[in-house]
Amino acid sequence: MLTFGLDGYSPLWLATMALALVSTGVVAGVLAGMLGVGGGIVIVPVLYHVFTLMGVDESVRMHVAVGTSLATIVPTSIMSARAHRRRGSLNPDMLKRLVPPVLVGVLVGSVLSGVVSGKVLTSVFATVALLVALNMAIKRDDVALRDGLPGRAGTSALGVSIGGLSTLMGIGGGTLSVPILHALRTPMHVAVGTGAALGMVISLPGAIAFVVNGLGVAHRPPTTVGYVDWLGMALIVPATMLTTQWGARLAHAIDARVLRRVFALFLALTSVRMFYGLLSAT
Repeated sequence: MLTFGLDGYSPLWLATMALALVSTGVVAGVLAGMLGVGGGIVIVPVLYHVFTLMGVDESVRMHVAVGTSLATIVPTSIMSARAHRRRGSLNPDMLKRLVPPVLVGVLVGSVLSGVVSGKVLTSVFATVALLVALNMAIKRDDVALRDGLPGRAGTSALGVSIGGLSTLMGIGGGTLSVPILHALRTPMHVAVGTGAALGMVISLPGAIAFVVNGLGVAHRPPTTVGYVDWLGMALIVPATMLTTQWGARLAHAIDARVLRRVFALFLALTSVRMFYGLLSAT
């Protein structure tokens, strides 16, 4: 049903949830601006903790966090991709090769998201987040895997992995695609611009899939349609867009290496917290 069921939820609960969602957008925007990371890698763990504190049922908690994150990425990725295109920081040949396998990966991730449990989604996010944290903590700009994308089979595997994992994690693709493309000796500004375009390719069909997969599922928060919290999207997107500028200004005042390590610590702790929750629930 495409209706919001508010029965059983007090005005105080709804007001507290709205405040928590705005705070999620502020935190995501500041960190994204400071670190140049995609909003999803921040929004998902913050929403996970918010939903935990607000008593959202564990069976749908991670699904709603991932679906809502994907929905918030749609408008921001479109704006970001257009801006990078105007600046000439998109690689059309690279996009042409990556978009088809990325879409296949999104399709695979979308199907899986409708059948796997919240524990599986949490495990996927916790595992990849820990790997991202390690990469950020020990990142070296002079390390490269090769020059350019690999052959057809390698590029297909790369695209499917980026699309599938990004959909299951609720991230736009930049968190995975930017470091991978940079490791393939793609200039950083081109890697970021191309990653933003891939985020647009991933987030829209991914968000639609989470809406469809969650229709009729019990125990969802009251302002959801499927697994997407539309109140969350309405509050997080403007807060993120506003505060990203604040984070960008702060980035010039703080050592970038310190920022990366602090965020790596945040991701690592989030990963450990998720794994602890999974183990303690068994």
